[in-house]
Amino acid sequence: MSIKVNGLDELRKMAGNDLGTSEWIEVTQERIDTFADATGDHQWIHVDPQRAAEGPFGAPIAHGYLTLSLFIPLFTELLEVDGVSTKVNYGLNKVRFPAPVKVGSRIRLTARLSSVEEVPGGVQIAVDGTIEIDGGGKPAAVLQSLSRFYA
Repeated sequence: MSIKVNGLDELRKMAGNDLGTSEWIEVTQERIDTFADATGDHQWIHVDPQRAAEGPFGAPIAHGYLTLSLFIPLFTELLEVDGVSTKVNYGLNKVRFPAPVKVGSRIRLTARLSSVEEVPGGVQIAVDGTIEIDGGGKPAAVLQSLSRFYA
């Protein structure tokens, strides 16, 4: 369920609030292969199911950066900001990948809007996010994402 805010003033008031949890999405071999093609990273641990089955994780695993890239579609399920002219990714702070995402796993995002700071023409938000693995003991990714919203 998405939280909807209209404009920068409402966004400012959201600082410190939990944003909730997204729906689960499945990380398929097709998604992993497509990411490998897009990035040129065809390491066997990701794209060779037979060899990966004999590897350290017993199955192919998603690229860490694939898992990270899924932050955006998962995040857009949680917070919708209207009444702004532009929304841009600004960067990331500390990112870690505590556990691999095996092919066929489901992941979801739990997030908190940790801060809203003024920048020329708008605001910068920091979102603390945890990408969880269904049934996993450790998260797939823990990060802080920075985005800017302009009036």
